[in-house]
Amino acid sequence: MSRFIDRLNRVSQTAPQPMGFNLGQAKLPSSRMLLVANLPQIGVDNLADYVAGADAGLVPISKSKSGGKALRRYAKAIADIPWGGWLKGIGQGEIPQLTGNGADFMIFPAATTRLGVVQDSKLGKILEVEATLGEGMLKAIDELPVDAVIIVGETVNSLLSWQYLMLVQCLSDLITKPLLVPVPLGVTASELQILWETGVDAIVVAVDINQPPGGVAKLRQIVDKLDFPSSRRRGKTGVLVPHLSPATDIDTEEE
Repeated sequence: MSRFIDRLNRVSQTAPQPMGFNLGQAKLPSSRMLLVANLPQIGVDNLADYVAGADAGLVPISKSKSGGKALRRYAKAIADIPWGGWLKGIGQGEIPQLTGNGADFMIFPAATTRLGVVQDSKLGKILEVEATLGEGMLKAIDELPVDAVIIVGETVNSLLSWQYLMLVQCLSDLITKPLLVPVPLGVTASELQILWETGVDAIVVAVDINQPPGGVAKLRQIVDKLDFPSSRRRGKTGVLVPHLSPATDIDTEEE
């Protein structure tokens, strides 16, 4: 299985709250939001500094040949973390060329990727979905042969808006698969806390190579200091408890 997907699954599995006689048992360690560094195709000279603190690396790929080479260089230079390719307008016939280049997972758009992408069982498969999809389409994602979902379509600049949070909450309420969302590198601790409680398992940050390295490492420090409770709001994971109406007095016949 994909190394990154394995970690995502462990993060997304919330520990049940102790009940009854289990109150005295030790609590499971809290989960930690994963951090994915999304880099352009660059050299490997300063690569380690740019991805320091990331749980995984991601390379946007618009051409299979050049993208595969970049992915292979990155995976060879920094083998401590899994690497993935984010397919951007790439054809089905070009996809198999990525599988032998050190890719651990791939992100592919639902609207333009042909079904043949799921034939490679070794790669983790993350489905890119538009934020504007209807509820019926979003509900169908849980039945698809994909491992996780990333939401796109809403511009994320220097801040996270309430509308963006509403879109994330809507998707979190409708699916149980691990959820990734893009966020700006300057995201704050309070915003990360809200995203986690909404149901986000991993964040994807775009690395600007025109800026000094170290931004991902600083974000890692922020994430590590946060308290991520195991209990979160995910629509399908909740248990519905039947509502019992209050007992009413039974009329008795007079003798």
